Amino acid sequence: MQTETLSAVFQTFFRILKHAMQSIAARYLSASSFTTLSWVQPLLSPLWSEGISSSSAGASGGHPLLAPCLNGIGKFSHLIDLDFMGDLISYLRKLSGGGSSSDGSSENFLKQLTVSERLRCCIVAFKVMRNNLDALNVDLQDFFVQLYSIILEYRPGRDQGEVLAEALKIMLCDDRQNDMQRAAAFIKRLATFSLCFGSAESMAALVTVKHLLQKNVKCRNLLENDAGGGSVSGPIAKYQPYASDPNLSGALASVLWELNLLSKHYHPTVSTLASTISTLSTAQNQVYHSNVSPQQAFMELSLEHEPFDLKVDIEKPNHKRRRGSGSSVANSSGTNPGITDWTDEDTVRKRLSEHFSLIHDISENKRLRGELDRTTWSLQLYEQYKKQKKTKQNGSKPLKMK
Repeated sequence: MQTETLSAVFQTFFRILKHAMQSIAARYLSASSFTTLSWVQPLLSPLWSEGISSSSAGASGGHPLLAPCLNGIGKFSHLIDLDFMGDLISYLRKLSGGGSSSDGSSENFLKQLTVSERLRCCIVAFKVMRNNLDALNVDLQDFFVQLYSIILEYRPGRDQGEVLAEALKIMLCDDRQNDMQRAAAFIKRLATFSLCFGSAESMAALVTVKHLLQKNVKCRNLLENDAGGGSVSGPIAKYQPYASDPNLSGALASVLWELNLLSKHYHPTVSTLASTISTLSTAQNQVYHSNVSPQQAFMELSLEHEPFDLKVDIEKPNHKRRRGSGSSVANSSGTNPGITDWTDEDTVRKRLSEHFSLIHDISENKRLRGELDRTTWSLQLYEQYKKQKKTKQNGSKPLKMK
């Protein structure tokens, strides 16, 4: 009974994957049959692009069953028959957007799936490979290429950050294969990614960068300030930031200048981690320990768990002299007497309250003055109207005979 139940469950999972493939392909073919006409394409392309964007919006898009299906396959991947592993990896590769059709053209229409769904496909593929490591021999390079491009397509609020953090952990942090060129490409892209998004995404990316730098000693040359990324540049002498393949990006020829900016991040945890990564040495005898995963870092700094105190420098110098004093002399406590206590929270709240009350009073006074002017003008018009009406009545009255 358990075997039959398991077979029915996986049959349902594979049917959902097949249905997702067929529905996307059908939509693509129905649109391409119209857009092949040169005079119809300019008319339908805005509608088609709008349809793609609307279907890609949200967490599940047009395939609400795809996410739970992928989660189920990843959870029970060790129970799948090995005969279906090759076809499963092929479907996941196509759904993630990295497959190719029979004529060799890239199936870009499969990118109608959301970023989170495509990331789940990559995650499930790695889970299947990890659970059946001894029985399968499949190249996962296409999934690395896909993750390398998906990082640029991620948008907070639209996509799920925890799925991205899980993909970074499984595909990069837990990866046993140490490819120097690929690791350097992901280090550089994730460092750039950290500059563009919130503290939770930045923290997950920086934790992954630290993991990669710890495992790949030669990639620590990216921390040097020499032009060309230090002593190791690799076969590609110039960094290609828009390359689609991480092995062809030439990231070893670049420098992690992003860490200098991230060390001044508004969130103290992000700035501390960026400063810690900058101090990593290229010596091979150094041992580093990092027990935080990208998922944990993302959850700790997510919007639901982000209480922190900004570091404010209270001892700010005030170059203005006090009234009545010829010079600014330090008092007995060693602080500048010209320094005010505006950084005190109560004082700031009180002054802001007074400021906004004053602005509100000014605007209210302006509004009341306008109403008074309109009312006065209306009364004057009414008085003129009464005078004119009285004049007309007096002029139209017949004279009485005495």
